[in-house]
Amino acid sequence: MDSRPKYLRGPLTAFGLGAAALVALLDQATKLWLLFVYDLGSKGSVAVAPFVDLVLTWNTGISYGWFQQEGPFGQWALLALKAIAVALLWIWLARAGTRLTALSLGLIIGGAVGNAIDRAAYGAVADFVLFHIRTASWSFHWYVFNLADVAIVAGVAGLLYESFAGERAAKAP
Repeated sequence: MDSRPKYLRGPLTAFGLGAAALVALLDQATKLWLLFVYDLGSKGSVAVAPFVDLVLTWNTGISYGWFQQEGPFGQWALLALKAIAVALLWIWLARAGTRLTALSLGLIIGGAVGNAIDRAAYGAVADFVLFHIRTASWSFHWYVFNLADVAIVAGVAGLLYESFAGERAAKAP
């Protein structure tokens, strides 16, 4: 018998939490390999494709580097906020009615946990993928991100799709 409270378990909770665990595991494995095996920090910028570089940055804030926190109080406050968000997402997951919703919430939870592990271990989140476009007279650099960030964005996209086009979305008459 499942000992978790009813509001934390539902028919698709295990599926969503499995996706979350896989995302967090892949995110941490990628970061550990890049940090300690490949030693990305000592290599500077590494071109992967004409429009993608690997470059190590440490984000002490939240998405897009907002709310930078240098001290321990700010870092722990961000961790606490993330823990609250994960708990609320888990409650939502327990009520998920479709596999897409459960998968999307699992991706978001896994990404949040992956980045929270960084924040707890290093005091900042390790980001390393940089998309860019360069021409002779113009250049554009996207934000540096990681696998956890990709999972969060994919999860949000899944929830948006489900809201507007999914089976249970409200349809116009």
